[in-house]
Amino acid sequence: MTAAFAIAGPRSVLVQWAGWLAAHAPARQGRRLRATEAAPDGGSLPPARSVLAITARPGKESADLGGLLHAFRTAGAQVSLLCLTRGEASALNNTSQRLELLRPRELQLAAGLLGVSSVAIADYPDGELRRHPIRALTERVQRAMTEHSPDLILVVDPAVGDADDAQVARAAGLAAGPAGVSVAGRTWPGARSGFRVALGPVAAEARAIQQSAAAAHASQAEALPEVRRQLERLGDEEQMRWLLAPELGAAPVGGAGRIESPIAQPSAGGARVRVPRPRVPLPD
Repeated sequence: MTAAFAIAGPRSVLVQWAGWLAAHAPARQGRRLRATEAAPDGGSLPPARSVLAITARPGKESADLGGLLHAFRTAGAQVSLLCLTRGEASALNNTSQRLELLRPRELQLAAGLLGVSSVAIADYPDGELRRHPIRALTERVQRAMTEHSPDLILVVDPAVGDADDAQVARAAGLAAGPAGVSVAGRTWPGARSGFRVALGPVAAEARAIQQSAAAAHASQAEALPEVRRQLERLGDEEQMRWLLAPELGAAPVGGAGRIESPIAQPSAGGARVRVPRPRVPLPD
């Protein structure tokens, strides 16, 4: 249920839009922000060599995760994206084109601006993920993990997202737990058990590119002013929280579902044994 997309059909509007974004996006300058480097008055970016972002629909990779995706890419991580729907259920459409055809192309354009190296778009029904069998979603996430070998999965925190975001987080946790892969949610300031991530010297660049990526979703242009206001309020910081923390279990994210993840740890004799990760409640 996943397609690899090459832009097909009417292209002139998207090509012109891509040219405008390329001309207005800032040049990549300044030193690279390292994953283990703490910035003043803020936290450090979690270390990762390969980051897999998973979203419920096109647009979230930019408006919600864009600042972090750009920061991880700037720090040297490989960044991949799995979007589980085509975004056809949006009430906004500033074009005459069908959203299920247009929004995947907008997503490809936005992902390129953010430095995402691989994009996969599944065709589960937009707005209905919360009703879709969790096993199927988990298996799709597992296939993406097999392809990209991430050491960190990034999602929208179910505590601040909608029901489909919560289902994405649940599928990510169920897939990542047995593999010992960490899952982090991008959240909002003040979230319980959250931690700050300073974008550091690339903050202005990251926000400008994030806004350009959000603007690439031309069909959703009516929502862009609110996205800009939210990013201005965040300034040069992002907020994250662990849903499955590295080797330490996880903070609860709500709901009754549970997973266990074995983690290899050294025994007294030096051999490595499998120790269950603490059970993690996941959203229904």
